[in-house]
Amino acid sequence: MRAVAYMHSLPIDDIDSLQDMQLPEPRSPRGRDLLVEIRAVSVNPVDFKVRQRTDPAGEPKILGFDAAGVVREAGPQARLFRAGDAVFYAGSIARPGTNAELHLVDERIVGPKPRNLSFAEAAAVPLTAITAWEALFDRLRIPRGGLARPEAVLVIGGAGGVGSMAVQLLRQLTGFTVVATASRPETQDWARRMGAHHVVDHAGSVLAQLRALNLIVPYVFVTTHTEAHWPAVCEILSPQGAVCLIDDPATPPDIRLLKVKAASVHWELMFTRPMFDTPDVEDQHRILEQVSRMLEAGTLRSTLTEQLGAVNAANLRRAHTALESGHARGKLVLEGFGP
Repeated sequence: MRAVAYMHSLPIDDIDSLQDMQLPEPRSPRGRDLLVEIRAVSVNPVDFKVRQRTDPAGEPKILGFDAAGVVREAGPQARLFRAGDAVFYAGSIARPGTNAELHLVDERIVGPKPRNLSFAEAAAVPLTAITAWEALFDRLRIPRGGLARPEAVLVIGGAGGVGSMAVQLLRQLTGFTVVATASRPETQDWARRMGAHHVVDHAGSVLAQLRALNLIVPYVFVTTHTEAHWPAVCEILSPQGAVCLIDDPATPPDIRLLKVKAASVHWELMFTRPMFDTPDVEDQHRILEQVSRMLEAGTLRSTLTEQLGAVNAANLRRAHTALESGHARGKLVLEGFGP
């Protein structure tokens, strides 16, 4: 099968950092696994972080997590999907990735592809949707319900892939005021189109801008640059509030700053459930099932912003380069296998 993989951890401007390869097809699915024909994939920061930090020591390593495709074969214990079903999912960091024509995945972390979306539009959604959902509702335990509330939720990095989905979910499933941060005119406009009530410039003083809005902020979701924003987060957070982080700060945040407010800090990693095969791993199927329904109803939208062509090494190097720059907006997607 055609696949894109790498043999050594190299800078993305090295032509060998990602390579087109012909690799053996996966085995037939066992247990509750599905063998999926990949139609489209999207690229996330985790892709380049794994490439930078993990040297496969001479064995080809396939990256890629987000995917949309069609089930070719279902394992003997599968009960959620069967051959011919169109699906979308975010995979597991403990398995080979989705940048290949065929991929094995546990059906408990797979959702039905929204019928109104193309494979490319669907591939942009799963990882960010699961991450945002788990962060907001499983980690921060933000109350759901449409009644308007006086408090606000702050999403730092509101124009990125996860931030874009978090803003939408908050607007659709809660009554909180949604405040997002973004620095450039185009990213600020994107955050507003996702549904943010207010957008503040994180290149300036986030604390001063939030104080000017005169909002109570019991929840903060930090998707990026924790080190830069941590003092402001601790200052603006309400007493007994909660913060959720998903990035990898080089310097651990000083959580002692939150003691006086009796506030809590949470980490979100959407790979935790499949990696440890937790008893609630099938919750990811249920999250994607609900997200799929919301996309079909038009209450959520795909965050695809650019299609880069076919799934090949050259296009994936372009995607990694864009994400490593830190200026990406929404999601980058590749569709089909070819030159």
